[in-house]
Amino acid sequence: MSRLAALLELMRPRQWVKNGFVLIGLVFGHAWRERALVEAALAATGAFCLASSAVYAFNDARDAAQDRGHPDKRGRPVARGAVSAGDAGILSVVLGVAALALALLASPAAAAIIAAYLGISYTYSLGLKRVPVLDVVVIAAGFMLRLLAGTLGVGIAPSAWLFACGFLLTLFLGFAKRRAEIARLAEDAGRHRAVLERYSLAFLDRATIACALGMSLAYAAYSLSSETARLHGTAGLAWTLPWVVLGTGRYLYRLHRRGGGGDPTEELLRDPLLAVAVAGWLATVLWLIG
Repeated sequence: MSRLAALLELMRPRQWVKNGFVLIGLVFGHAWRERALVEAALAATGAFCLASSAVYAFNDARDAAQDRGHPDKRGRPVARGAVSAGDAGILSVVLGVAALALALLASPAAAAIIAAYLGISYTYSLGLKRVPVLDVVVIAAGFMLRLLAGTLGVGIAPSAWLFACGFLLTLFLGFAKRRAEIARLAEDAGRHRAVLERYSLAFLDRATIACALGMSLAYAAYSLSSETARLHGTAGLAWTLPWVVLGTGRYLYRLHRRGGGGDPTEELLRDPLLAVAVAGWLATVLWLIG
């Protein structure tokens, strides 16, 4: 049982909340009442859960030796010896194949998107993660593929506004993660993640602010536009903007004043006000659109 528990831990199910990005298309595409689309979107979401776990297992197998010297990562299953690197590699392959098979239940397009996600994620692990800025862009691209799977992958027309806001949001979170890592690891940052040697706090501060501002302005333009009002049958989406500002500001506060920002999932679990901002935004959107 302990071995099965270690394998499940290796899959990091707590991180599956990120795959909720796949379901956003159902809401903004007004498709939540169409059973076939909902089932396809759920299949695509499940496929991304399996695919992201495949990537986690692959990363942990490759980075086990380095992780053993990391203050947080040394407790991961491969690093602490609960799962061998070989078994983690096998699990990665099994999960990747299962993700593709499940995505096919949604559509061939969804399977192609999952294949693209696995391809760029494995390439990231093999080298792209060492290239400054590109490392964050690749992570953001993974989230854009999630949005694409929940729209084009299930037969919903994708929205340019949705992708613009989503891309800027994930860039913001990615640069914030790099800043949090440097602040957390100090002079040892480069030893634990090579790309951190090529970043500076000043650059990352500017990058996070620029992305946060760009995302907020893009969302404001979207929520206030007459085209959006016609699409959703309401001009009230502007009332969701305060939640976006609150959530963004709170995340920046935790990044600079509370040593947070390293993991969005953990931040949601640890900070009640941030969780309220996200829940408030979602509830307001559902109320207005639904």
